[in-house]
Amino acid sequence: MARPENYDKLPMYWVGDFAGRRAKLAPRRTAVFDATSGIRLRYADVDDRARRVATYLADELGLKKGDRVCFLSQNRVEAIDLFMAAGKLGVILAPLSFRLKKRELDDLLGRIEPQALFYEDAFAELADSLDMPDSVRARVELADGPCGYRDQVLATPARDVNVPLALDDTALYIHTGGTTATPKVCIISHRQMVWNSVEIMLGAADSLTDRRELLTFPLFHVGGWNTFLPVFHSGGYAVLMRKFEPEAALGIIESEGINHMGAVEPMLKFMAEHPSFATADLSSLRGIMTGGAPCAAATMEPFWQRGIPVAQSYGLTEAGPSNFVHAAWDSSMDELKAHSDSIGTSFFHCDYQIVDQDTLEPVSRGREGVLLMRSPHNFDGYLGQPERTAQAFVKDGWIYSGDLARETEEGYVYIVGRADNMFVSGGENVSPEEIENVLVAHDGVRQAAVIGVKDETWGQAPVAVVVPADPGAPPTETELGRHCKAQLAGFKIPKRFDFTDALPLTGAGKLDRSALKKRYT
Repeated sequence: MARPENYDKLPMYWVGDFAGRRAKLAPRRTAVFDATSGIRLRYADVDDRARRVATYLADELGLKKGDRVCFLSQNRVEAIDLFMAAGKLGVILAPLSFRLKKRELDDLLGRIEPQALFYEDAFAELADSLDMPDSVRARVELADGPCGYRDQVLATPARDVNVPLALDDTALYIHTGGTTATPKVCIISHRQMVWNSVEIMLGAADSLTDRRELLTFPLFHVGGWNTFLPVFHSGGYAVLMRKFEPEAALGIIESEGINHMGAVEPMLKFMAEHPSFATADLSSLRGIMTGGAPCAAATMEPFWQRGIPVAQSYGLTEAGPSNFVHAAWDSSMDELKAHSDSIGTSFFHCDYQIVDQDTLEPVSRGREGVLLMRSPHNFDGYLGQPERTAQAFVKDGWIYSGDLARETEEGYVYIVGRADNMFVSGGENVSPEEIENVLVAHDGVRQAAVIGVKDETWGQAPVAVVVPADPGAPPTETELGRHCKAQLAGFKIPKRFDFTDALPLTGAGKLDRSALKKRYT
């Protein structure tokens, strides 16, 4: 019998079957706790639920490998059910952000063309408003009480529906912000998620088998799965928060003995500023990793004072999701503080280069350039956008991050800005062009430009500079805010609207964003 040419293309029964394999190894170990519903599951329970959901998808809906399922919900145990069930069948899971509005979600549904939509009862009105593609065969509601999911899906008698999958088969469609008005849908393979899990295991201070993780990142972002799966893969314990609330987070750390968590900067600020912070028992907490955007030392300081290492990490959905880590556990607190604004260095299996933006040739240490990354956990491109995919892979498998970076002689890497227009607000990517397109659709706006400016809470926040159609009767800020709120997620709505007679232009007659940024920074 011939040796397979490529094991990444060889179907194997374990690929995608996280629940089944882990249940065989540690069936009675506690795996997941939904802090809102109080549901606590052992690994055997996770697999039983996954088998029931997978049987429902296969037998009742007729789903098979390559079909798509969307869900619109907060972090709850049903999202874990769907991921594990989809992995057994080879179905592609496509989470949708409940922060988005109808216009944004309709666009995503039209491109993903799912066969089913699962939605939380809290978002029933939003789900009912969506324009469903003809591909949708079923809409199923999730709730803590009686609902279609509990009464029909979980009531399905389980059978063995696991199919062999290749590591190169697609596991997830993850939508992410970008530098144009059209959101990107990243194609995430099982290979990417397995290798990322391995990276997290190797980069951890301790065994993830003993990890007690508080999951704060939403599961509609890859960061949520990037946090959850390595812990599950290793046999650890994860606690789900449906919505981040500082007092609840502090209470869960104490009651569940949480020893690790990830967070974006605003979460840490809200926790440290909460009245309960001073008296909360955080003795179990051995480390916090920040992500999504740079985190200031002042935000980390209250946790450092309590002996809790806080350090930055970095990654892209396209290249990781995890690529760099500042190994806080291998540093003294003084060393950690001295390099707190660094993302450290790359994970074990991730190559990186810092290159000249024009020539793509490596720059010398100390000089700024664009960060490129290459690893076995690169993504497989953008759904239905071959030109964008070609732009992401610049050469020889290198992913173009769009982030400007520099490396010190000691080997610390720092992110210093963006090579394009995108900025990050509260851990969410924001495309100025998308907001601008919404603004100029207003009858009272002739031109608009959006930039990210420093914000004490969100890191950066959008500010809109508007040229009114009628200078004598410009629209009000309230009117423009209401117009944006109807079409954009909350984190994209400008925090301020400034009016001007004209926008700064380059010699070629294009918007001069650099001049605009200088005006506001």
